[in-house]
Amino acid sequence: FVADIGCHQGYLSIRLAKYIGETGKVYSVDVREDRLNKLNDIATERGIGNIQTILGDYDDPKLQEHSLDVAFIIDAYHEMKDYKQILMKVKNALNPDGRILVLEKLKSEMIGKSRQEQTLAHTISPEYVKNELKEAGFAIIQVEKDLGFWEEDPDKSIWLMIGVLPQS
Repeated sequence: FVADIGCHQGYLSIRLAKYIGETGKVYSVDVREDRLNKLNDIATERGIGNIQTILGDYDDPKLQEHSLDVAFIIDAYHEMKDYKQILMKVKNALNPDGRILVLEKLKSEMIGKSRQEQTLAHTISPEYVKNELKEAGFAIIQVEKDLGFWEEDPDKSIWLMIGVLPQS
């Protein structure tokens, strides 16, 4: 089972639902009900039945404990002011061998700026996220800093990070 946290209208959720098939489930989380309603409409139109929408809070994605194999946070982490609480909730929602995947963009003019300056510009550097994931108790297993350009803009590079729960 997977979660698309900050799913907006479900671009990734729809693709995940098709990829994992009917035996899997996608929990699509957003803080705006109108986005979730749109996703439900799209899923119904396309005959997709393995998406469950969840109206989350700004500090809680409202996911069940030990229910996830992967938590995806795509172009939404930079919006999360309560990231510490969210990461702890995600950590609790993951199965022992679960993973968190964060994909973001970094605007070139924001490199070296404070976390607050970056998030106000709707961007964040992988260094901040790496430290925050480690603080939350994740072990980082993969970082990809050059996955191309966001919206084909060479001033916005895409990066990805994967974390796991440490094995005891």
